[in-house]
Amino acid sequence: MTSFIHQNFQGKILPSACRSITSLAVIENSTNFHATHDTVLPPFLPLHFSSNYTKSGRCTLRNTKILHAHLLKTSILPSDTFITNSLINWYCKSTSMVHALRLFDKTPQRNLVSWNTLISGCNENFLFRDSWRYFCKMRFSGFDPNQFTYGSVLSACTALGSPLYGKLVYSLAMKNGFFSNGYVRAGMIDLLSKLCSFEDALRVFQDVLCDNVVCWNTIISGAVKNMENWTALYLFCQMCSRLLRPNNFTFSIILTACAALEELEFGKAVQGWVIKYGAGEDVFVGTATIDLYAKCRDMDQALMEFLRMPIRNVVSWTAIISGFVQKDDSISAFHFFKEMRKVGEKINNYTITSVLTACTEPAMIKEAVQLHSWIFKTGFNLDSTVSSTLINMYSKIGAVNLSERVFREMKSATTLPMWAVMISAFAQNGSTGKAVELFQRMLQEGLRPDKFCSSSVLSIVDSLGLGRQIHCHILKIGLFPDISVGSSLFTMYSKCGSLEESYTVFEQMPDKDNVSWASMINGFSEHGQAEKAVQLFKEMVLEEIRPDQMTLTAALTACSALHSLRKGKEVHGYALRARVGKEVLVGGALVSMYSKCGVLVLARRVFDMLPQKDKFSCSSLVSGYAQNGHIEDALLLFHEIRMANLWIDSFTVSSVIGAVAILNRLDIGTQLHACVTKMGLDTEVSVGSSLVTMYSKCGSIDECHKVFEHIEKPDLISWTAMIVSYAQHGKGADALKVYDLMRKEGIKPDSVTFVGVLSACSHNGMVEEGYFHLNSMAKEYGIEPGYYHYACMVDLLGRSGRLKEAERFINNMPIEPDALIWGILLAACKVHGDTELGRLAANRVIELEPCGAGAYVALSNICADMGWWEDVLKIRSLMEGTGVKKEPGWSSV
Repeated sequence: MTSFIHQNFQGKILPSACRSITSLAVIENSTNFHATHDTVLPPFLPLHFSSNYTKSGRCTLRNTKILHAHLLKTSILPSDTFITNSLINWYCKSTSMVHALRLFDKTPQRNLVSWNTLISGCNENFLFRDSWRYFCKMRFSGFDPNQFTYGSVLSACTALGSPLYGKLVYSLAMKNGFFSNGYVRAGMIDLLSKLCSFEDALRVFQDVLCDNVVCWNTIISGAVKNMENWTALYLFCQMCSRLLRPNNFTFSIILTACAALEELEFGKAVQGWVIKYGAGEDVFVGTATIDLYAKCRDMDQALMEFLRMPIRNVVSWTAIISGFVQKDDSISAFHFFKEMRKVGEKINNYTITSVLTACTEPAMIKEAVQLHSWIFKTGFNLDSTVSSTLINMYSKIGAVNLSERVFREMKSATTLPMWAVMISAFAQNGSTGKAVELFQRMLQEGLRPDKFCSSSVLSIVDSLGLGRQIHCHILKIGLFPDISVGSSLFTMYSKCGSLEESYTVFEQMPDKDNVSWASMINGFSEHGQAEKAVQLFKEMVLEEIRPDQMTLTAALTACSALHSLRKGKEVHGYALRARVGKEVLVGGALVSMYSKCGVLVLARRVFDMLPQKDKFSCSSLVSGYAQNGHIEDALLLFHEIRMANLWIDSFTVSSVIGAVAILNRLDIGTQLHACVTKMGLDTEVSVGSSLVTMYSKCGSIDECHKVFEHIEKPDLISWTAMIVSYAQHGKGADALKVYDLMRKEGIKPDSVTFVGVLSACSHNGMVEEGYFHLNSMAKEYGIEPGYYHYACMVDLLGRSGRLKEAERFINNMPIEPDALIWGILLAACKVHGDTELGRLAANRVIELEPCGAGAYVALSNICADMGWWEDVLKIRSLMEGTGVKKEPGWSSV
């Protein structure tokens, strides 16, 4: 703009105007003005004065009004266009557009600079509609826009979100010969990258060979904003190859791209350019450098760059704090937040949300409350983003009651984001009832749930009826096309056991991403349809959708369920071609797949090749060793994990404890228990359950009880383990007491729990209680009894000597009895000496399992006890004829 003023109006200043402006040279402090008649004044340069006044910081509304008043007194304002344009510009800079527009409307002699000044001023003051309106007036008045006009108007169209108007303006610019102008093209590239597609913006950029740095910056910035970070790096390399010199904006945006990609080496190369061109002291470049090292988890270098910065702003402080938060270093994050307050740096809501994120661990509850108090004191609690983060923080700590209090205290709680985050908080803490109730209240207050609210509610719905109602509402308000909502819908149906409806919703989704495919594949695997899961993965590949780590992990989980080594190797090969075979997520799934397929050599080879080992890969290999009988290898691997300071979590520990339980080594189990207590994992539910089982198998029922009492919040598995332990040790009454306590806690039993309960009844001869619990399975909990439950009842009746009743029970079973059930009756007949029923039971077992030696031996022993030696010889010869051999007994004593 200054160049246009200089070019067109420098020689058009009247002498009288020079004299009038000279008298205003010291408006701010008139007492310092001591002009006399003998003073020789320097020649007045209007352009110089205008530029200096604008940049001096004195361009306030008060000073501009004083200048305006003096100019009106001289009567030269209407006749001097340069002075008028400068005055309009000053009003715009002092954010007084009312005065600027009023002066512009009263100006009789307008030129191109007048229109450009006003349009640019409207943009600077966010009056984008006025900018478009005056552009239209300008054209109707017969003025031809230049490149600055087009650039300003294109910026206004971008801010208004009007791609159609922008395209019309660009068409007009091309028609008038500004096709190759960098300023115009930069405006259009910015509009297309923000409002249309990056491909369109790239096409405009490539239409003409450009040596304008602004154009290059605009297209690189558009690439980063559209998540095309690799394209941004490629464009930057192209820019450098044309010997164009990047500026500070180029460096800051390309460092942002490197941070998003975690491309540390490329970022270091860019930092070398920054140092070479002396841009390191720029606050935005420095902040982008800090963010790069923080995102790449090199906090030592990030801190070094932060301390080198001569000037730091709120973004710089927030970047270093966020880096420590991402590294789970809450102490350092708090330290820098305190330092930021000490130096008096202005704190914004982004800084606060970063610090709040550092308080999402239960151990940080004290700091969380202190920070909340400071937020309340400074008034940041009125910011919806801060309040939402507070709700989320308390939710992750487990204090959902405090989340609810923050929600109630927020005056703007009627906004959708606040409702969404509160529903999500209830969902994360398993408060299904409260989440659904809040969702219903939201509808009653006339608010329309967005995709976040709907997805959060669907994530915890465990009732098919309620899920279908929400599904209908989603279809009604038109949210179904959203990928996240669609994925939540079919996942809900899958969790509720309706896999057919789940797959129907999946097929109806107009768009699917990798998360959708992975969720559906997992749904099939979890419901015992691993073959369909693998087939769905193949369909995904055939549709030319590139699987990511989550999808490959889901496919490997399906292969594990099938114990299909061939299919698992095929997926492994695909992962290697996609260069994700050594990633943590996929690597852990590969270790698990090979372990479950029994190929422990390959499982160990994949494990050793992983550059980073997570808790899943460690626990998978330990479990693989234990489940395949390599107990010593499992314990040695656990020792290696500890010595290497690798991550040890409850899952890994549970796997090791399970291996010790198989060994029946109480001494090793006790040592491991002490180690677990030292690590602070003894209160974890999974670890506690494994310890209960281990002590039970080692015969120490008192230790079982102590470990169970130490678990903070026992889950179904913990309760079941305790019930089974008491039952196996003949303490049926204690087992039933634990079962009653479990029910009072509101935990619903599953089929495994009832095996323990019925086994407890069996060991204590509680026949009536056994019948009661068996009937309650279907009536109260909708669980159909299986073979193990019926086997427990037969054992209960057999132990009580009610053999005929046991026979009637078997004959009246709704499912066909198997060899196990008849074998239990056979054992009871041997104990109670019922020869006839024993013969019947033995014959049924032999029919169902002709190759099993147990029934032959039991029947032979019964006949021997009765002195029927001819029958004994017949049974022995029958065994020889069928090739059945009795395994010799052995003892480890």
